[in-house]
Amino acid sequence: MGILKRGLLAGLKTTWTLSKVIFPITLIVVILQYTPVLPWIIDLISPFMGLLGLRGEAAIPLVLGNALNLYAGIAGILSLELTVKEVFILATMLSFSHNIFIETAVALRVGVKLWVVLVVRFGLAILSAILINVFWKGGGEIAKYGVTSVSQQVPDGWGEIILLGLQKATFGVVQLALIVIPLMVIIQFLKERNYLQKLSNAIAPFTKIIGVQPNASLTLVAGLVMGLAFGAGVMIQAVREDGVSKKDATLAFIFLIACHAIVEDTLIFIPLGIPILPLFLIRISTAFILTIVVAFAWRRAESSKQKEVATL
Repeated sequence: MGILKRGLLAGLKTTWTLSKVIFPITLIVVILQYTPVLPWIIDLISPFMGLLGLRGEAAIPLVLGNALNLYAGIAGILSLELTVKEVFILATMLSFSHNIFIETAVALRVGVKLWVVLVVRFGLAILSAILINVFWKGGGEIAKYGVTSVSQQVPDGWGEIILLGLQKATFGVVQLALIVIPLMVIIQFLKERNYLQKLSNAIAPFTKIIGVQPNASLTLVAGLVMGLAFGAGVMIQAVREDGVSKKDATLAFIFLIACHAIVEDTLIFIPLGIPILPLFLIRISTAFILTIVVAFAWRRAESSKQKEVATL
């Protein structure tokens, strides 16, 4: 009973911490959908779409995916007639950069700097689009979607808009609680029975490859399986209780930015009729290469600084 109680308390505390981020952001973004703000943003970035190999209206799923989540971005794609290449570019961009407000807030809670999150996420999204556009000469046929988009009733008036925002924000918090609280109970059990230490030892070679300490393994596993938003509770607790340094937390997040929720966020694109294996490989390889390079540069910078201090 002691483990259960401590796990429940940890889960409730984490849910409360994250709900203070998720609820207001979800409410604000839902309301903005029915104001001139999102259309203005779409009009603003439409002229730059050509550089990414996309037509102007492709800005719609990009804005929806980043402001809300992958599902909103996919809904935007389903509303457009696009080529396979364009859909693949959008899928790749959204896999790197989506749900930007909530997931960035989560990263800040863990201690990762804002500029690191934004530069890595948007940088990977833009760079991947440019490279796919330049090197992939195929995919010119019109994409055939495996599902039909479901029309959503447009709320009438500000009262219904605010009510819809409150409903979605509340559902987001409830969904989070249903995942985080049981998970924290399990984590508490694994910690007190010393299973997490065994897990850390088992994947130590993996963490060593990307330049982080084994005590960051739980952060990596949570993000890989559940994503940044739903895995945030475990990640925040791991950073607080397992002595994960800011350096390791930053490196782990850089890795996870490229390939968090790797299974779900890849399979979700199947209905769009694009090849998902290349998408999976792009995310995994990018995560390893980017994190290894950043870790190497970080070590070199630390070594140079230590040498300068030694010579003084």
